[in-house]
Amino acid sequence: MRALIFDFDGLILDTEVPVYEAWREVYADHGHDLPVAKWSVCVGSGENVLDPCADLAELTGKPVDGAALRERTRACVDRRLAGSRPMPGVVELLDEARSREMRIAIASSSDLAWVGGHIRRMGIADRFECIRTRDDVARTKPAPDLFLAALDGLGVEARDALVLEDSPNGIRAAAAAGIPCVAVPNRITRGLDLSGALRILDSMTEFDFAWLDGLEAPRAC
Repeated sequence: MRALIFDFDGLILDTEVPVYEAWREVYADHGHDLPVAKWSVCVGSGENVLDPCADLAELTGKPVDGAALRERTRACVDRRLAGSRPMPGVVELLDEARSREMRIAIASSSDLAWVGGHIRRMGIADRFECIRTRDDVARTKPAPDLFLAALDGLGVEARDALVLEDSPNGIRAAAAAGIPCVAVPNRITRGLDLSGALRILDSMTEFDFAWLDGLEAPRAC
């Protein structure tokens, strides 16, 4: 195994919960709830699976100022993420992978400004040899484009890489790219169907390089 490809939102940084909570507050102000099950369909994908502004307009029967609501939620998320650090175990995993001379990439359905800004703020940008975001592909997850672009950027084959993901959309994208995947769900995705992953970990602190080395044994025999 020569490479690790990380998702970003909800895996490296806990962005999923702040984003969900910000939109849930907006829904509450309009007299409606936003169940996790309803929101979770769009986690891990940059596609407009759920447009909260259009959904609110339909629920309330009134037009809403989409631009103002998005600005409000983005400001709320920015406040909640100010000073935030990587998820538990992330930095240690990155350092161990680098000590093993593994290639490391990010493949995210978010845009480069979002991903790049946070990894620079957290001081971990130098850990990643390749970053591929929605700015680089025609289709985001669950399409395989992001992971295929990351493989190309790293110069490795799918069989020599492992994806780390937190959502069903990401797991489906990895499978479509032919890359094995380990799931590390967060509070938003923990109850979703992650059965397509090789393993499901409670946190990145449980990542086991001995297990990863064992994946190579059948191909070596």
